[in-house]
Amino acid sequence: MNEKIDGSIGRRSPRGLRQFFEAISLMANSPWGNGPKGGGDGDGSGDGKKPGPRNPWVTPDPIDINRGRKPRGPSALDELLRKGRGGFGGGGSGGGSGQFNLGDSAKFWKWAVLGVALLWVIFSSFHIVPPEKEGVVTRLGSYSRTVGPGVKLTWPAPIERVRMEDVRAIRTMAVGSPNATDENFVLTRDQSIVDLAYEVRWSVRDPEFFFFQLADPEGTIREVAESAMRATVANFDLVQAIGPGRVEIEAQVQQRMQELLDQYRAGVMIQGIAIRQVDPPSQVDEAFKEVTAARQERESAINLARAYEQQVLERARGDTAAFDKIYEQYKLAPGVTRQRLYYETMENVLSNVDKTIVEARGVTPYLPLNEVQKRIPATPPAAATKGGE
Repeated sequence: MNEKIDGSIGRRSPRGLRQFFEAISLMANSPWGNGPKGGGDGDGSGDGKKPGPRNPWVTPDPIDINRGRKPRGPSALDELLRKGRGGFGGGGSGGGSGQFNLGDSAKFWKWAVLGVALLWVIFSSFHIVPPEKEGVVTRLGSYSRTVGPGVKLTWPAPIERVRMEDVRAIRTMAVGSPNATDENFVLTRDQSIVDLAYEVRWSVRDPEFFFFQLADPEGTIREVAESAMRATVANFDLVQAIGPGRVEIEAQVQQRMQELLDQYRAGVMIQGIAIRQVDPPSQVDEAFKEVTAARQERESAINLARAYEQQVLERARGDTAAFDKIYEQYKLAPGVTRQRLYYETMENVLSNVDKTIVEARGVTPYLPLNEVQKRIPATPPAAATKGGE
């Protein structure tokens, strides 16, 4: 009688352990290793007279006890296959039938599908919205609500989906470029043409309108920026657009853009406009530089004239203030003030002319030697040497 091997290795009987190790030793050698002597239990390759290899894939038939041969159990490969079938519900180590159980397999797949569905519900229903973003929830493709930062719960996909948008990031859009070959021409009030390059800084204010109101939000922002810039520059002269009017142009363009985008319900906030380049067309660049240089010279002459004007006015105001003070003193003491004014006037006049002082009789008059030496022209050294010869 054959003895079955227990499903747990730790609970095998001594005879089962012996058969188990014999099977392992046979498999460790060649799979067609030599069987027991006698050839009576072979697979047909032995003829009963010579020992032949035993087929490891065929379970040997029971051996007759009367012939003195011990009964042999199932092969190791059969045991492995039987255990594998038992793991899928088709028979186990407890002596099952060895056939695949369709009822247990259906139950296994049912639980597997339920597990996958549960994971899908969990991962598609819980959403983490970062602090700098807001989430727009759509139900079957249409807008449902807007959620703020945090952990949010929705219906599982595809019933509800969450689309996140950064509402704190400031984005930059360049219109025209100083290094681009295409020029962005804008007409000024005095019928001049300038090449403008500027940047638009904007951010998302309302994600609902930003996603669902405009088909192409960035393209709309670009077109609105160009329209607002042309309408604003048309109110400024060329000189103002190039120099002093830039700040005012930027402020007006920002205001115009925000009004238009609010009318479109774009959900966008314009943060600012920055003009990077204001140049004339390349065809008239040289002539424009000459005109600019002439205008700068004119401005410089005007500034010098105004500075001289201010200097003369300040001097006149100072003289007027001094005269008013002298007049106040003259009203208090006319004689003394008149004498003082006479002396000061004569001092100012005589300090710049040559003087001759005549003394009384018997007194040597003053001889201004320093003044006489100044009036004598210096004789060149070469002329003096020639005269000496």
